Amino acid sequence: MLDIRWIRANPELFKAAMIKRGEASVDNPINQKILQAAGSPKEPEKILEVLLANAANVFIEKLEPLEKLDVQRREAIGKLEALSAERNTVTKEVARRKANKEPAEELFAGMKEVGSQIKDFEKKVDELDQAMNEMLLVIPNAPHHTTPLGCDEKANIEVRKHGQPKTFSFAVKDHVDLGADLGILDFDRAAKLTGARFSVLTGSGARMERALINFMLDTHTQKHGYREILPPFIVNANSMRGTGQLPKFEQDLFKLQGTDYYLIPTAEVPVTNLYAGEILKESDLTISYVAYTPCFRSEAGSYGRDTRGMIRQHQFDKVELVKFCKPEDSYNELEKLLDNAEEILRLLELPYRVVALATGDIGFSAAKTYDIEVWLPSQNCYREISSCSNFEDFQARRASIRYKGSDSKAKTAFVHTLNGSGLAVGRTWLAILENFQDEAGRICIPEVLRPYMGGLTHLEPIK
Repeated sequence: MLDIRWIRANPELFKAAMIKRGEASVDNPINQKILQAAGSPKEPEKILEVLLANAANVFIEKLEPLEKLDVQRREAIGKLEALSAERNTVTKEVARRKANKEPAEELFAGMKEVGSQIKDFEKKVDELDQAMNEMLLVIPNAPHHTTPLGCDEKANIEVRKHGQPKTFSFAVKDHVDLGADLGILDFDRAAKLTGARFSVLTGSGARMERALINFMLDTHTQKHGYREILPPFIVNANSMRGTGQLPKFEQDLFKLQGTDYYLIPTAEVPVTNLYAGEILKESDLTISYVAYTPCFRSEAGSYGRDTRGMIRQHQFDKVELVKFCKPEDSYNELEKLLDNAEEILRLLELPYRVVALATGDIGFSAAKTYDIEVWLPSQNCYREISSCSNFEDFQARRASIRYKGSDSKAKTAFVHTLNGSGLAVGRTWLAILENFQDEAGRICIPEVLRPYMGGLTHLEPIK
């Protein structure tokens, strides 16, 4: 979450940050008046420009309640501290009188009322703390100044491309048809077992999924220096709050009925929360973990999108990279993490590009995000296969993850957390099918993957 002290000290910066993220609704009456005065622009970029220029007038309905709670809380804390100081003064006076055998009965009587008031103000501070915390939990992170400015994905900026998409002399098939011809991908039986947006991999298809997981884990641990971890695939609500999935995105999650438990949407959740409530040693940073897990997402709001095939499923495999580091190191670590994820695609010889997400397209908890998009011949475009993000101290504040130097006078500070897919396994699987197909429907297995496939060089269609 954002630091209330930063919001308090920088209200205009806060408003501008929220507008950049697209949090300012055009339907808001205040915004409508501002836009009408500017000639009612229709272009998203112009709307953003006008609202940014009027940041002082925007977000009144969101900021005022927070400011009001903050003032009430500070006033209550001030009165609580004054009463506590009064009680301490009287306690010392009582001790002095007792030592001198002087009467102190009237002081005891007054302290009963003070004690009662202290309890009342303690309760009030707790209630105000909870109310402020609930409000802060649904406010997104502020974008980093290098995050491209824009309302949506149209404003994303291509950073680089790697590899040249192949030119095919025949009509390419998508992974759904290829998988069926190879006898390795079955959606009908998955639908019978569960429902839509699930798949069954069989034979060499299942083996290649497992091969990709092992290849990714080996590359990240042996070449990139990550420590492998196998976390639980079920977490509690506190863990979901720590990384930002709760309370705002509960509709995207699968909750276990009658419990406080959720199926994880990504390994980011359990791995980041490993250190929730802890103080790390500065000398141990940067800490880098890699984890394979299945991931479970309800995909609420995505109905009608990518319904064919394995692009968007309720259950999928992913290898995740997570880092904990000092604030001054986090953007260098983001570039390293991004390169580590890219390396998987380079080794597999899959064409891809890197895109910097705009302020209106980054995730709730992120300050800056790069997407890696792999080329899919059947769609004649690049599709996301990894998001690599720096959350700065946003998640660390929610989960209370801090660090401290060895000096006894050193102050504790919040770590910066980062994560990225290294990679989404299912999307890598289907990208291999589509990019390495030949006219006969065979799939050439990338060389680096062959040792994990028992030396197999091709997947052959069923005769």
